[in-house]
Amino acid sequence: MDRLRKNNDDSRIDYGVILPVFILCLIGLLSLYVALTHDPRNPNVFRGLAMQSIWYVVGALAIVIIIHFDAKLLWRLTPFLYVIGLAVMLALLRFYDPTLAASTGSKNWFKFGTLTFQPSELMKIAYILMLALIITKHNVSNKIHTLKTDALLIVKMILVTIPVFGLVLAQKDFGTMLVFLAIFSGMFLMSGISWLILVPTLILAVVLGGTLIFFVTTDSGRELLTRIGFKNYQFARIDSWLDPFHDPQGKSFQLAHALMAIGSGGIFGTGYNVSNVYVPVRESDMIFTVIGENFGFIGGAFVILVYFVLIYRMIRLCFDMNNEFYAYIASGIVMMMLFHVFENIGANIGLLPLTGIPLPFISQGGSSILGNMIGIGLILSMRYQSANKQPMRRTRRA
Repeated sequence: MDRLRKNNDDSRIDYGVILPVFILCLIGLLSLYVALTHDPRNPNVFRGLAMQSIWYVVGALAIVIIIHFDAKLLWRLTPFLYVIGLAVMLALLRFYDPTLAASTGSKNWFKFGTLTFQPSELMKIAYILMLALIITKHNVSNKIHTLKTDALLIVKMILVTIPVFGLVLAQKDFGTMLVFLAIFSGMFLMSGISWLILVPTLILAVVLGGTLIFFVTTDSGRELLTRIGFKNYQFARIDSWLDPFHDPQGKSFQLAHALMAIGSGGIFGTGYNVSNVYVPVRESDMIFTVIGENFGFIGGAFVILVYFVLIYRMIRLCFDMNNEFYAYIASGIVMMMLFHVFENIGANIGLLPLTGIPLPFISQGGSSILGNMIGIGLILSMRYQSANKQPMRRTRRA
């Protein structure tokens, strides 16, 4: 009987999700060792590796706990998690770390002794849960979609989004705001809203995107953006993106050297723990340059392939769920991780502007690791809890 129970539990664990995460964490430790070893600002390499390993363990424990959360419990906890997340984000505006704010331009870090923490990483999960709850409740109450009911759903989604966007903007964290925007967009597309609304919305998004590009690339546009809160360092990132070598020893130093490091790796790389090009803050936002330099195009392509497998498995799970609440949670987590990967690697290779977004499971940072591990825990809990569970329509009344 014990053996039968163990086999049943094993069949409910999606190893197709666990294996890519394990591989990415291993790559993260190997890459972090190289980044810290060749960074004169980090004299204690093994302390950095130890802290990263501890966060991996904490994240794994979070997965073990969350995997036992069923849809009913998540449904009940979601409003509380959302409110608590907003309260912590609000407290951050008063108790942020001034040293990190001065160096990064963003008020998005708490500091407890030598430990720093970024609450927005966990707020992403709370926001996904809240949007999933809002969409599921609405669709259960409105089985037939009309323009009126779809418009009402959009209003509900916007109402829970405004406080989050407002707090992130107050923290001056443009990169994190883009992540929340990506989550909103992905769940908006998956919510079942009519194409009569989706198509004009997509057209409007393209127009707004084009307008923003015009503003950031013209003097008159930048003057207007400065009046509404844009900072010089944000314009510097745009300039570096448009022409990485216009000031390789100044404002575009980081991106120019990142491109040189990746380019020096060629097809097969320079070999492990070889660093011929110095790249600032390599251990976090620019960790992909270590992979590109040490393992070349082959190594970079392998990492992208592992992410592809992970995201593919999560998307499959999203479509396999007969539970609406789970499906919307999965779509939000997929969008969050997909945007992180696309933006981070795109910024490292010069395809996109630098925004300070970490590479999931690889970049140094406990907040990011914990947030992503919680997301993986939610994904794994869906399959683990799916056996003998009722669809969300019944769960809603529990």
